[in-house]
Amino acid sequence: MIRPCSTQDINIICDIINDAAKAYKGIIPDDRWHEPYMSRQELEGEIEAGVNFWGFEINGLLVGVMGIQDKEDVQLIRHAYTRTEYRNRGIGGQLLKHLCAQTELPILIGTWAAATWAIRFYENHGFVLVSNEVKENLLKKYWTIPDRQIETSVVLADRKWHNLMINKEF
Repeated sequence: MIRPCSTQDINIICDIINDAAKAYKGIIPDDRWHEPYMSRQELEGEIEAGVNFWGFEINGLLVGVMGIQDKEDVQLIRHAYTRTEYRNRGIGGQLLKHLCAQTELPILIGTWAAATWAIRFYENHGFVLVSNEVKENLLKKYWTIPDRQIETSVVLADRKWHNLMINKEF
């Protein structure tokens, strides 16, 4: 079952993110890795900044989360994680499909360039990598992340965004 997350879910969301983010250890640059990967305070800051989390439950247990954030003329998919023991069961795909159906705005997704499995996941769901030049502009416009993270990240966009950008210079 997919449902909106509430403030009562913050600790569980944090647990899911930190469990799933272990996949990044040793993959993303060492200077970008820290433990916990996301503290409760960071998570609360993301929620205060407008990230709305949705969760996937199995038998009453929250096993996956994904956030969506309204940013001017686009929506950002943020913090998509599934508990390690529940991966590869289609949970992320169902959450992504659900969130994409919530908006008519173009959708952008940022992830680590070294997280090839994440890039492949989004590409398999119709998202396309943008060029490095466009990526930097998008990350600076819509995200609040350090320059080092901009260097080591990629952005994927849905077809709506690509269709809008035809004949436009970003």
